[in-house]
Amino acid sequence: MIQADAAFDGTFPFAPHFSAAPGFQMHYVDEGPRDGEVLLCLHGEPSWGYLFRHLVPGLSATHRVVVPDHMGFGKSATPAHRSYWLQDHVDNLEALVRALDLTNITLVMHDFGGPVGMGLAARHPGRIRRIVSANGPTPFGQGDLFDRVAANVQVSPWFQWIAKAEASGDLEPVLGQLGFNILSTLKLNGFENNAVITDAWLAAYGAHFARPADCLGAIGWAKGFATGAHQFQTPDPAADRLIRSKPALAIWGEADRTLRAEHFLPLFSAIFPAAPVRRLAGVGHYCFEDAPEEIAALIAEFIRQT
Repeated sequence: MIQADAAFDGTFPFAPHFSAAPGFQMHYVDEGPRDGEVLLCLHGEPSWGYLFRHLVPGLSATHRVVVPDHMGFGKSATPAHRSYWLQDHVDNLEALVRALDLTNITLVMHDFGGPVGMGLAARHPGRIRRIVSANGPTPFGQGDLFDRVAANVQVSPWFQWIAKAEASGDLEPVLGQLGFNILSTLKLNGFENNAVITDAWLAAYGAHFARPADCLGAIGWAKGFATGAHQFQTPDPAADRLIRSKPALAIWGEADRTLRAEHFLPLFSAIFPAAPVRRLAGVGHYCFEDAPEEIAALIAEFIRQT
């Protein structure tokens, strides 16, 4: 776990908050007016709330911006005796949202934050105001979900590595050393803007993973795919109807080699056929690192219009 007050040379200047509601110390950023609409920003693998550091200052002027770190990531704890499957992360997020009584939520989802956020939406559709998917899948009971995931594996270096590493017994040893190989892991998943790499940036992304015992979150997310342990939440008919009626926006870095647009954008358009899709040329999987200002502007404009 990263020290609560760690600011990484001032690049992450947000006051830390913690909730024990999910059964461990879950860290979250909570900036902006408490009576405003909520932006709930959900990271993926193997990142944390630091990914959204450029989004928070501008949008928190008008909105309450809440950025949790999933169990086993960032400033949140990594309990030794918990499981780290998708459904566990949905449970944890649900507990936090209930504890903070968040409503009027705009979900901003990246990577596995997509399935976690859509799981929350399936359980609590009345709390959701809008959906923003930024290089984040939106599984919501689509009949072709698993076919699309399987097709993506065939062209994704990251998912191909997961399958091979699990079969050879290398997955846990390699991801258990993320503190040392964080740059190669992030680069395999894909960002194009190498200018972001500084000592502070490397420290921010690697600091949580100091020991193998600290890497259970990253291991669990990969292992869950390799073993089929992740359970995708399926909405009931009422939740399905309600979420489909919400304003939605997809933002997709077209250079994403981990989650290919041709396989995952149709999942989004199946739920939100009239919603805008903004495709960003030359932007990789970690789109918030490659094009933070452009994405912040797109989200702000989408909120204004809806």
